[in-house]
Amino acid sequence: MTGFWTLQALNMLQHAALLLLISSGLSVSFGLMGFVNLAHGALYMLGAYIGIAVAAKAGFWAALLIAPLVVGALGAALYLGLLCRLRGPMPQVLASFGLVFITVELVRILWGDVALTLERPAILAGSRHVLGVDYPAYRLFIILLGLAVAVGLWRTVHRSSLGAMLRAAVENPAMARAIGIRTGSLFLATFALGAALAGLGGVVAAPILSANTGMAISALIPALIVTVIGGMGSVSGTILGALIVAAIEVFGAALWPDASAVLIYAALAAALIWRPQGLLAVKGHG
Repeated sequence: MTGFWTLQALNMLQHAALLLLISSGLSVSFGLMGFVNLAHGALYMLGAYIGIAVAAKAGFWAALLIAPLVVGALGAALYLGLLCRLRGPMPQVLASFGLVFITVELVRILWGDVALTLERPAILAGSRHVLGVDYPAYRLFIILLGLAVAVGLWRTVHRSSLGAMLRAAVENPAMARAIGIRTGSLFLATFALGAALAGLGGVVAAPILSANTGMAISALIPALIVTVIGGMGSVSGTILGALIVAAIEVFGAALWPDASAVLIYAALAAALIWRPQGLLAVKGHG
């Protein structure tokens, strides 16, 4: 029985790591920049498909590096060409959601409408003995990657000059510009980073979930829930939200499978009622 709970705990951490990769960029653009980017799921989907295309030519590790860079560049181009010109939540919602359907159709044209998979590297094949159970090596890699991203994001936002400038630009954009902070370039870089993280999530997920055109929507919903529960614009909140959502989904499916599909929405409703600003919302967002 102990092995069962250990296995579920590892599954929870792996799922939380994936949710963090998908949600972190959305949380930053939504919470710090005030931009409702519903195209985030489409960027995640593009990461998976571009990763598969790159891996077919150069292998998994090249895909893990190149796909996020390409998706980050695409996100920057979208931001400069269209998204930064939109003002108000309704135009942002309509435009970014429209981009989802455009991206899905482009993926169908380029790759077809058949699910594709990405072969995991040989070094991550098989299982490893961890805490008394055998667990897939690739899923352990996802947990470690998620931990590295979480630490890197937290240090960037809270312990670097770039993070200090970003927080200043969010708190008072006019004053930030007056002291020489280039807020436009800063927001562009932040949006591109969020897109790259979504692309990284897509590459990492492809070997275990397969790439399909439904990813654009299926990934967006839990990412929004993580952002709302954790708190918009908060890296710590995104980490906490990812852990909470992953725990509800994994343990809910194991202990109460008949209700597992609605438990996450019940948690979302509870968060909106008792803590609508999120558990760890940044100052000014709530």
